[in-house]
Amino acid sequence: MTAADTVSIRRARQYHAGTLSAICRRSKAHWGYPEHYLELWADSLTVEPSFIADNPVYAAVGGDGRPLGFYGLSGSGPTLELDYLFVDPPAIGRGIGGRLLRHAAWVCRRSGARRLWIVADPNAESFYRHMGARRRGEENSVPRGRKLPVLALACR
Repeated sequence: MTAADTVSIRRARQYHAGTLSAICRRSKAHWGYPEHYLELWADSLTVEPSFIADNPVYAAVGGDGRPLGFYGLSGSGPTLELDYLFVDPPAIGRGIGGRLLRHAAWVCRRSGARRLWIVADPNAESFYRHMGARRRGEENSVPRGRKLPVLALACR
């Protein structure tokens, strides 16, 4: 049994918004970004309760009930977007990110979508590619000149 097997994936609730936002910030900081970058990205690292209410958001929860990571999807039709996939730094390397992405693909497939669109942090691109996503281009970000890889994952 792996560490990821001792984790359950559950639908997030609106009251988890603060905890999930904190995971976003800690996870992004894990890559060594300076504080002023984290401030630039504060809005995109904040999970609003309304997003949780209106979209599929699932958390990987440890035996103590504490979220260790989560993902959030948006959109409809043949393509859904992966808005969030973050793992709390102490849980990185335990297979939780892969389990969350496989669950997201399952939710995507179950909704009738065929593809999951991912605008990734450059540090996470190799993870998504390892999981089967294919690079489709890049998107401008902040600060000026920063580019984010855009990937697509088939939801089979």
